[in-house]
Amino acid sequence: MSIIVQKFGGTSVADSNKILAAARKAIRAQEEGHQVVMVVSAMGKNTDKLIALAKEIDENPPAREMDMLLSTGEQVSVAMVAIAIQHLGYKAVSMTGAQIGIKTNNSFMKARIESISTDRIRKALNDGNIVIAAGFQGVDDNYNITTLGRGGSDTTAVALAAVLNAESCEIYTDVDGVYTADPRVVPKARRVRQISYDEMLEMASLGAGVMHSRSIEFAKNFEVPIHVRASYSDEPGTLIVSQPESMERAVCGAAIAKDEVRFSICGVPDEPGMADRIFRPIADRQIAMDMIVQNVETAGKAEISFTIPATELSATLKALEQVKSASPEAFESFSYDNNLCKVSIVGLGMERQVGVAEKMFQTLADRNINIQMITTSEIKVSVLVSKEQGAEAIRAVHEAFELGTTPADVRPLVKPEMISDEEKIRLINRLKHMEDVLIESITLDEKQASVTLFGLPQEPGLAARIFQQVTEAGLIVDMIVQSSGDKFTNLTFTVDRSCADAALELAKSIAKDLGCTSPTACPAVAKISLSGTGMRSHTVIAARILQILTAGKININMINTSEMRFNLVVNSEDGPRALELLKSELGDVIAE
Repeated sequence: MSIIVQKFGGTSVADSNKILAAARKAIRAQEEGHQVVMVVSAMGKNTDKLIALAKEIDENPPAREMDMLLSTGEQVSVAMVAIAIQHLGYKAVSMTGAQIGIKTNNSFMKARIESISTDRIRKALNDGNIVIAAGFQGVDDNYNITTLGRGGSDTTAVALAAVLNAESCEIYTDVDGVYTADPRVVPKARRVRQISYDEMLEMASLGAGVMHSRSIEFAKNFEVPIHVRASYSDEPGTLIVSQPESMERAVCGAAIAKDEVRFSICGVPDEPGMADRIFRPIADRQIAMDMIVQNVETAGKAEISFTIPATELSATLKALEQVKSASPEAFESFSYDNNLCKVSIVGLGMERQVGVAEKMFQTLADRNINIQMITTSEIKVSVLVSKEQGAEAIRAVHEAFELGTTPADVRPLVKPEMISDEEKIRLINRLKHMEDVLIESITLDEKQASVTLFGLPQEPGLAARIFQQVTEAGLIVDMIVQSSGDKFTNLTFTVDRSCADAALELAKSIAKDLGCTSPTACPAVAKISLSGTGMRSHTVIAARILQILTAGKININMINTSEMRFNLVVNSEDGPRALELLKSELGDVIAE
């Protein structure tokens, strides 16, 4: 008999009527011949109320005790749902994370799942019960209750679907699917019928709040089909699977992260090991960094910029103060700006179409919106703009890429096929450490060159002007990195090595027109790309990469990150050795 996992968020079980409605959906699925596991969150805003209550006593309450406190919200919900199902005449049993057998590490409030024992839950299902599992929680080796972080119920649901080899995982929420942008910000946003794991991972990490990014990591790793649906209707919703909705359209969605903080680390010695010294204490605090950008300044000093969620500001400040105290030579100074938001476009089609980034830059220039920082990957372009211009920026980008209209080649909504027994065995072998990062590939590109423009004015339209000229010159750009700066900024891009001279001449012309410092070029660089699931959320992986290269005395010229990729540019002569070191030292997290 097939298994279906149904997850109900806090708004879907906020009161007794909604609890009964959720119970009926589970009963209907069982009547259709499925074994049913429900995963429920705390009722309504109960978690927020518990946090506020704790902070009335202590502004910084102990993490272990917060996990003990917050786990009670889900315990109330599972009991209420079980009562509702039994009241309706069906068998049900509620279980906490510990009773299910969800084992995590001991990182309180940010725990990661290590394994799930399915014996008890399978027995309950085989006895005819609908199993109601508490989301968001587990237990460590010392039997301490742990929680998975905000949005962790999504992770619980997909993880259970993975270990139970469920037919699908249905996520019931207060919206009827995944949209091309947040419909509360972009009124013309459209519900997509289907989106790929890779696209959804980027969207989730970039601010799309429908799904938690760690849950998508699980779904991709274990090939779990996710069906995002409204708890208040029977609309078909959105299917999250391996294939995108359209193969022709370059961009599938736009996202906005409204509460971003950008840190700028200035005067970093351009030598091996400095980035590792800076990032290690941040990674140790499990602070997920995004838009990590490293650019070489003049006089052999580098500037490193990165963004974090505003909730991590205090912890990041402490980490950088720790670095400065222990290693005064690591950097000269740092600053931060918390009046910013991140606007991004995502799409698998970007890998096949040129000019996508340029179109985004031009769209923002036309609205007189200044871009303060840029980072790109194969399927994502992200920019930082002022918080006041964020809503206008995402609406403009959404319109420019015609995301409100249905693609001509939209695929029919097809139920994914169950995977083979051989594939099941391969995936089950991954379950020993469920949330270990899986690096799918490490590749070396030795055919690139880089060009850097220094001291560019911070003004609207600058990036659009530059890359319009780049396109007109027939240059195809791979990586784009624009560092931060209050009045001036540096911008680096990479091109095919055969175009290095032409790119430098163009950069000189641009610099002359703008009255900037002469640009520089590295006619031969090596780009190393690490691709895998959860590269950003697994904070330790970035630290490990930098530590490996530091030990090998390999200097990093550029860094560029996304949810799915960690890109590094090193000197061309260091490329092969860097590749071998990373493959050798990261063997424990490279997918077989």
